[in-house]
Amino acid sequence: MISGTEFPSFSANLATLSRLPFSRSDLLPAQPEILWRVEWGVVRTITWNDDGTVVTLGYWGKGDVVGQPLTRLQPYQIECLTSVEVTAIPSHRWHQVLDAIVAHSWQSEELLSIVRYERVYKRLERLLTWLARKFGRSVATGELIDLRLTHQGIAELIGTTRVTVTRLLKELEAQGKIVRQQRHYIILCDSEVLKHLRADDEGLTAS
Repeated sequence: MISGTEFPSFSANLATLSRLPFSRSDLLPAQPEILWRVEWGVVRTITWNDDGTVVTLGYWGKGDVVGQPLTRLQPYQIECLTSVEVTAIPSHRWHQVLDAIVAHSWQSEELLSIVRYERVYKRLERLLTWLARKFGRSVATGELIDLRLTHQGIAELIGTTRVTVTRLLKELEAQGKIVRQQRHYIILCDSEVLKHLRADDEGLTAS
């Protein structure tokens, strides 16, 4: 695996690379002429404010593209949440991933709409719906979000505190809307959250 400390040694040759493996917690190098297409695993893009508050910009999985050319934010980092395999896409081949570039913009808008809900409870509920649609798989009791989530990571995505996320997740569990399995969550079949997911899917199909 390639660690973050080794990035400078191959940065000049990124355009010649095809697929690269990275380990959990590694940072993908942010280069102005390179996009990364995720072939396997999950990454998140982050920035942080002047006061040091981390802001999660998105969670990205198989088929998504990420990279410095897609943002004007500084600082900007791409963190591996799992073991990851990515393909380096140099600028002269970006036309080959136009669909993924457009999808990147759409996803950013979806997440922005989620964090603009006034009530944090609603942000969390809609985020779980979004995560289930992107990373979920059906199980007997509902929809399993196949991603290890920390309360801090969720808080950084919806703009609240870890303590608040912990409290609200407990409320959702008490209401029978979700079940927690270690750091995975199952949205239960008869929950309002899953109804939102199905309604969203029907809307996407209709469009």
